[in-house]
Amino acid sequence: MKGHDFLITVKAPGKLYIAGEYAVVETGFPAILVALNQFVTVTVKESNDYGSIYSQQYQENSLLWKREGNHMVFDNRDNPFHYILSAIKLTEAYAQEIGKKMKCYHLRIDSDLDSPDGKKYGLGSSAAVTVATVKALCRFYGLPMTKSRLFKLSAIAHLDIQGNGSLGDIAASVYGGWIAYNSFDRTWLKKARHQYSLTELIELKWPQLKVELLTPPKELSLVIGWTGSPASTSHLVDAVGLKKAERIKSYQKFLSESRECLKRMIKGFQTKSFEVIKKEIRYNRKLLQSLGELSDVQIETPLLRLLCETAEKLNGASKTSGAGGGDCGIVLIDNSVNIQQLLDGWKKIGIEPLDLHVHRVND
Repeated sequence: MKGHDFLITVKAPGKLYIAGEYAVVETGFPAILVALNQFVTVTVKESNDYGSIYSQQYQENSLLWKREGNHMVFDNRDNPFHYILSAIKLTEAYAQEIGKKMKCYHLRIDSDLDSPDGKKYGLGSSAAVTVATVKALCRFYGLPMTKSRLFKLSAIAHLDIQGNGSLGDIAASVYGGWIAYNSFDRTWLKKARHQYSLTELIELKWPQLKVELLTPPKELSLVIGWTGSPASTSHLVDAVGLKKAERIKSYQKFLSESRECLKRMIKGFQTKSFEVIKKEIRYNRKLLQSLGELSDVQIETPLLRLLCETAEKLNGASKTSGAGGGDCGIVLIDNSVNIQQLLDGWKKIGIEPLDLHVHRVND
């Protein structure tokens, strides 16, 4: 088989936050996330002369590039592919450090994470596309990859573009299933990047970083509803950040209560106690409502409130997912309950149930 006929295809799942939003942005604070069975798929095929980056979603903006030595030179500068380009840059820098020869290739991206008509569900498409690109190029260049290295390379690439956030969505996309995630010290990472090579950096223990796989109780069902309006996570996180400086004492209280709530919830997963998990989901919802009031940011919109109230009538524990302000709400409900009743209730108030399931990553 000739080298340039060689086709590599990988996929990375989207994510949803279950609990611990906003607090997880602070170093060492925990959150729980799930990976979902909607994916970004990246294929790489070697080429001889020039390379291309093509997305099913952004056909009019596909990019052509050529090699000048080890550098990629682009034909057009204006593109929506910042995360992909950052992932390529990082992975190629790592490949060069371990002595791999740079090649040309065609990279193709296809995403189920936003609906065909361009609706954004808030499932972490920028994280999934970053992870899938890094993963695909690591295979293409034959780089030694573990989940820990994949997380670290993808986290650096994502942070270079977004500049804030906890990177929990990267962790969900790399590890899959249900995870408990503690965010690492981003200030340390900034300094460490000047002190270590990439090869050294991805082998180091990153301060405060922790990823633990969780197994939910067998009676637990996760149901997801979408409000029809997307939210910008980075803007919401920035807005809460601005306000927290003014009301530092209340914010510190929110942080410590969120940490304790998540610790109890993680224990609920470890002991398979659905009652404990539901109780803490409801408590986490209250904490986020109080953070919203404290910051003058509408985390739980009126429609998200209705989504939660409809679920609570059926004894489901419900809250906003992620930054709130739109996007999705989640419900943890006993699978003996007639879920159809919940879905019908949502449809009446204009909430779209998303037919998504938790995805476990094998390799």
